[in-house]
Amino acid sequence: MTFRLGLTGSIGMGKTATATLFAEDGIPVWDADAAVHRLYATGGAAVAGIAALHPAAIVSGAVDRAVLKSWIASDPTALARIEAVVHPLVAADRDAFLGKATGDIVVLDIPLLFEKGTDATLDATLLVTAPPVLQRQRVLSRPGMTEAQFDLILSRQMPDGEKRARATHILETLSEASARAYVRALIAFIRTTHA
Repeated sequence: MTFRLGLTGSIGMGKTATATLFAEDGIPVWDADAAVHRLYATGGAAVAGIAALHPAAIVSGAVDRAVLKSWIASDPTALARIEAVVHPLVAADRDAFLGKATGDIVVLDIPLLFEKGTDATLDATLLVTAPPVLQRQRVLSRPGMTEAQFDLILSRQMPDGEKRARATHILETLSEASARAYVRALIAFIRTTHA
């Protein structure tokens, strides 16, 4: 039976870099954000549903995320309506990945893992985290990111302390070398204890 490890962490904590470390060690990784990008692309499964909700969000046959962002900012009901369309499609994409995945371990990279209760369906969870000052520095160095956008994103995510209390494993992403060592040790631990 394949061991399913949920990978999560708030914005700027190093989740994407950690997912890459697993992939480099041959572990199949499913990325929820990448699934949404596929669903929003031209011909993607979410395009028709989003078009029915907010036709202005469709540009050249694809979902324009900037239009969605401004709609969410101006309409308090928008996010829930978008999620009602997108989340079942994301779940179907994840199930398709799990149906095809080979190997003894898979990683499911899910930003809202705890917020949406998906952790209950997995064998273990790995939270990536970093000190708040480092998180803020990483996020604000991204092109186009503002303090206001960062604060809005944080307000929608479960506080890091609450995630720490729920996680099976916790990785402080202070350096690539220490993160790589942790990932390799965790893979070995899972293989030893769940063989």
